Amino acid sequence: MVRKMAKLITNLKRYRIQANLSQDELARLVGVRRETIVRLEARRYNPSLKLAYDIARIFNASIEEIFTFTDNW
Repeated sequence: MVRKMAKLITNLKRYRIQANLSQDELARLVGVRRETIVRLEARRYNPSLKLAYDIARIFNASIEEIFTFTDNW
């Protein structure tokens, strides 16, 4: 039996653009490298709970508004 990984659905880029923040600026605000933001927006990296919380707090949103995981079993 092959198990599929959970898929990340993210609205991060939309929130970031609406807030007029560059990837670099957002990265500095949450204490990560710009490459982390790039990978998050490209759905190639799943954030830790703390990072997801810190990002949501920047945008005054819930984690679920920015990140959603779907199970594809």
